[in-house]
Amino acid sequence: MAEVSSPGGIAITLPDGAVRRFDRPMTGADIAGDISKSLAKAAIAMTLDGKLMDLSTLVDRDAKVGIVTRSSPEALELIRHDAAHVMAEAVQELYPGTQVTIGPAIENGFYYDFARDEPFTPDDLEKIEAKMRQIIGRNAAFTREVWDRTEAIEFFKAKGEKYKAEIIQDLPESESISVYRQGDWLDLCRGPHMPTTGGVGQGFKLTKVAGAYWRGDHRNAMLQRIYGTAWRDQKELDAYLHQLAEAERRDHRKLGREMDLFHLQEEAAGSVFWHPKGWTLYRTLENYIREKLARADYVEVKTPQLVDSSLFKASGHWDMYGDNMFKVAIGQKEDGSPERLAGIKPMNCPCHVQIFNQGIVSYRDLPIRMAEFGSCHRNEPSGALHGLMRVRAFTQDDAHIFCTEEQSVSEAARYIALQYEVYRDLGFPDVAVKLALRPDVRAGSDQQWDIAEQALRDALVAAGLEFEELPGEGAFYGPKIEFHLTDAIGRTWQCGTLQFDSVLPERLDATYVGEDGARHRPVMLHRAILGSLERFIAILIENYAGKLPLWLAPVQAVVTTITSEADGYAQEVHAALRQAGIRAEIDLRNEKINYKVREHSLTKVPLMLVVGKREAENRSVALRRLGGEAQEVLALGEALHKLVEEARSPLTSARGEVQTGSQQLTEAIHS
Repeated sequence: MAEVSSPGGIAITLPDGAVRRFDRPMTGADIAGDISKSLAKAAIAMTLDGKLMDLSTLVDRDAKVGIVTRSSPEALELIRHDAAHVMAEAVQELYPGTQVTIGPAIENGFYYDFARDEPFTPDDLEKIEAKMRQIIGRNAAFTREVWDRTEAIEFFKAKGEKYKAEIIQDLPESESISVYRQGDWLDLCRGPHMPTTGGVGQGFKLTKVAGAYWRGDHRNAMLQRIYGTAWRDQKELDAYLHQLAEAERRDHRKLGREMDLFHLQEEAAGSVFWHPKGWTLYRTLENYIREKLARADYVEVKTPQLVDSSLFKASGHWDMYGDNMFKVAIGQKEDGSPERLAGIKPMNCPCHVQIFNQGIVSYRDLPIRMAEFGSCHRNEPSGALHGLMRVRAFTQDDAHIFCTEEQSVSEAARYIALQYEVYRDLGFPDVAVKLALRPDVRAGSDQQWDIAEQALRDALVAAGLEFEELPGEGAFYGPKIEFHLTDAIGRTWQCGTLQFDSVLPERLDATYVGEDGARHRPVMLHRAILGSLERFIAILIENYAGKLPLWLAPVQAVVTTITSEADGYAQEVHAALRQAGIRAEIDLRNEKINYKVREHSLTKVPLMLVVGKREAENRSVALRRLGGEAQEVLALGEALHKLVEEARSPLTSARGEVQTGSQQLTEAIHS
């Protein structure tokens, strides 16, 4: 890219570091045209010193400028923002008298809140979509105007737009009042926008209508919120709609009912009623993690649920997280007032420090890897609760590693390796890593944060991992590594974390005796592999669409009969499976075999062993797999040997498991 040379003038630095000089102020469109005709044609916005702006923005000073096109990361937000404006215009054209309020771009889409007495229907959404396509086809220019505050308020009041007038009245006096026109229609908006409504394109769809209180306050009027999604083109839209359909099909709440795993009800909102099959899945996962931790030299502990407020005040959690804690008055004075105030623990870390503080810890004892399947409670808002994904009562596979500062990097790298082993075992090989750095409001000195952040960087480098840094997103007591899993349909889930903390040991007076005989503060590494077991089970169910790996499946096999003549043999097969450690059920109902197959397929049982008169005579089984039409006829001993091998946990030795299972099966068959 050639540099335009002129004495003095305005210096524009482009993303590749090239500098262009201009002897007059230039708009973003001018700068794009100066670079190339093709870029000018593709440009939809600009960044000015990192801030997204209209292409019409005049640059009258030295600045860093980037040109945004539809392929840029910033494009989707612009497309969705403009789509919201187009939708608002379409609604007011179709339904005069409707007031528009607020309409932002959001993740994967946009919405706009409308004040209208008559409710919108699905047919209305189709009409609004059609009108939006007309408006997009008009290709009207977005133009920005700055208005006088008083005139703007009076204008919107005169139009009957009381919500817009209220927004303007509440804006700071220092903020300019900007209005964007698109043809004959206009809206209050900070911007930025693409050059024309045509930039929205055709890759959009309106998805649903929901209620929303004005400004999120239940004391205010109820509005109607229309949601939509918008993408660069039809191909991206189709891919997203397919993902939505897949997500609905995989919804863990729906599958949880079909598989009879759990239920939730209002009388215990935010807490889970685990059914026998669901609890089997829960315990299988918990026991797998427990064994992994034992092999990694963790010690397991159990700490109280109800803890005096003084501990949480000392740790800092009472001030930082107090609003999310369940608080309980305990004891009673003579006048009836409570003796003390306690909290139902929302996290385990302060309690683990109390165990560490019992007795004298030597440097020779470190590291101490202390684990707990800690039952925690958080007072989540009712509107935030969502199946197993967001609950008030949950269990964390929590652990804290107490170590010296010199041990912190190797301990962190060791933990990262363990975490990746678990994720691979559970079917999540695709993991993105992010390092969340110091927030504005935090405890500890800058020096402590420098050491903590560098230790986690060094651990990630030692583990050979690429990572993204997230400034300002660390916990108040230390930076953290976040592990983001990608599931079978491309969604990402932040699950595991590793946090470096030198603040809590200081607050709670944790010390160890060093080699020099003096007292030192340990470093505390907070870590969780799955995070909440409830949430991770929901992710597992949705990732596998209920078809869990055989070792995790709550019911691994069902023995079912074609005819009642085989009942005795079916019971023998069922007993042999159970004795070999296979979680098996038996179905002797007088129903057609096709009906039984459909029913057990709905509950996602991986294997069916079908037996009839012929199988009983031959001592064989017809093996059917979930989702398959074919049957595999095997001798009973061969089938059982095969299933025991397939059902082994990733932790077990394949050869030892099969051999033990075969011995048990042989005994069962001959007994």
